[in-house]
Amino acid sequence: MDKHKIRVGISHGDINGVSYEIIIKALLDHRIFEFCTPIVYGSSKVAAYHRKALNINNFSLNSISKPEDANIKRANIINCVDDNIKVEFGKSTEAAGKSSYAALERATQDLKDSKIDVLLTAPINKNNIQSENFNFPGHTEYLKDKFEAEDVLMMLVSDVMRIGVVTGHVPISKVPEKITEGNILRSLRLMNKSLIEDFRIRKPKIAVLGLNPHAGDNGVIGEEENKIIIPTIAKARNENILAIGPYPADGFFGSNNFKEFDAILAMYHDQGLAPFKAISFDSGVNFTAGLPIVRTSPAHGTAYDIVGKNIASPSSFRQALFLACDIYKNRKEYKNLIKNSIINDSSHK
Repeated sequence: MDKHKIRVGISHGDINGVSYEIIIKALLDHRIFEFCTPIVYGSSKVAAYHRKALNINNFSLNSISKPEDANIKRANIINCVDDNIKVEFGKSTEAAGKSSYAALERATQDLKDSKIDVLLTAPINKNNIQSENFNFPGHTEYLKDKFEAEDVLMMLVSDVMRIGVVTGHVPISKVPEKITEGNILRSLRLMNKSLIEDFRIRKPKIAVLGLNPHAGDNGVIGEEENKIIIPTIAKARNENILAIGPYPADGFFGSNNFKEFDAILAMYHDQGLAPFKAISFDSGVNFTAGLPIVRTSPAHGTAYDIVGKNIASPSSFRQALFLACDIYKNRKEYKNLIKNSIINDSSHK
């Protein structure tokens, strides 16, 4: 049984942020080892530095050179960073960016080689990680490229709501030109597929938000709803995707309407993420739908302002670990279900 524990690869993110604090605090709970084997990609020395600063004495990481050597009853670490690296709490440094990339690259390669089962990415600084090797707005785009995924969708997940966005890391001035039938339909297809396969929801009900205030107010405050969003929802429904809307974003969240849906498709980043984080900041998880592999991350950043103060909550990170394992199992079950239905169909012919 132990051999089948899910191997969770954890890239350590920015060494000057709260990554190690949330990793250590989450992995202090030994019940985690009952269902998965955590493998941190990072630095034993950096981990020890953070542990000492936090005055956490009852924690250690088992150093290994490859995932196959992982101790299934402990938290493991693969060193992939220069031992002489300098930790500077709350500072964005070139060295921190390089170490973020080194850990992510190694973990991604091991995921490609099936040496780990899922990837949990701790927060990076999107500026200092930029280099010749990493020229992406964030983890989502990097992993889409690495795994040659046709399409991906950033989803924020909590026990209260699931939100996806048509336009992710895009300047607000460029949002309207990206609100097209193709982009909305692509997002709805990805979301619907993910809800069925990753979350095991049989007939997902998806709310679609409008782009403009009051969802355009019948064209008075913008034409995108009438000309693009409403016709696209109709097309999605013709594909048996139960999409409903467009809803004005303010009233939708204010009236608790969101609780009636399995997921929500927002038109742009802050339209979806602002209400999500207001409601689920401490327990929210970032999940990339559409990838052939499972990747989650906590729904917060490096939190430079609270590093080393022992006040960062591991809740979002812990939920990201749980969700990665749940989705991994759900995908396996779904594949078996499809496989068995194909076998049963052919046996009845």
